[in-house]
Amino acid sequence: MKHLAPLTLIALLPLGGLACQKSPDTASPATTSSTATAATPSTQAAATGLPASFHALSAKRLDGALEPLSTYKGKVALVVNTASECGYTPQYAGLQKLYEDLSPKGLVVLGFPSNDFGGQEPGSSKEIATFCSTKFKVTFPLFEKVVTKGPSPSPVYAFLANGFGRPEWNFHKYVVGKDGLVKRAFPSKVTPESDELRKAIDEALAAPAP
Repeated sequence: MKHLAPLTLIALLPLGGLACQKSPDTASPATTSSTATAATPSTQAAATGLPASFHALSAKRLDGALEPLSTYKGKVALVVNTASECGYTPQYAGLQKLYEDLSPKGLVVLGFPSNDFGGQEPGSSKEIATFCSTKFKVTFPLFEKVVTKGPSPSPVYAFLANGFGRPEWNFHKYVVGKDGLVKRAFPSKVTPESDELRKAIDEALAAPAP
């Protein structure tokens, strides 16, 4: 029967190897549709040096005033990198309508102008404010221009992109829940009027406040 011993060892070794090679559950966030990404809160806060919540950050408004984003704690925030000279610029109108329709329910739209894509936001803060108010009657909060990509993105976009990807063009959209965690992300082609964006916002609004 000694000839059976090598066979027994051969049978056992793969089992041991599989047990040792089992990796922890650190899979990448699942893609929920062809136009949106989603991740878990634990994935969101995983990267070293990033805050645990969107509400831990601050950003300068177009008038230069520093605003803590904890101002929006308990609300759902739709965060959008905007531009004044883009093919998607007419989305300002849809974003304003979303803000008007859903702000009574707890939605805030936050616009972060950026010149990262095609140099399509070249203006000063004053010029951006004038353009948005006169052309699209924008009343939702707008902030100073930020960097959204590259090796040194703004803290806001470093946080938003963790687990959800950085914007690929202007008018990329992140839905941030009442708890300050990103729930969904949508590329530029998903318009403010789209059913999938509205569904994500409604789900975030329906969630209990932390």
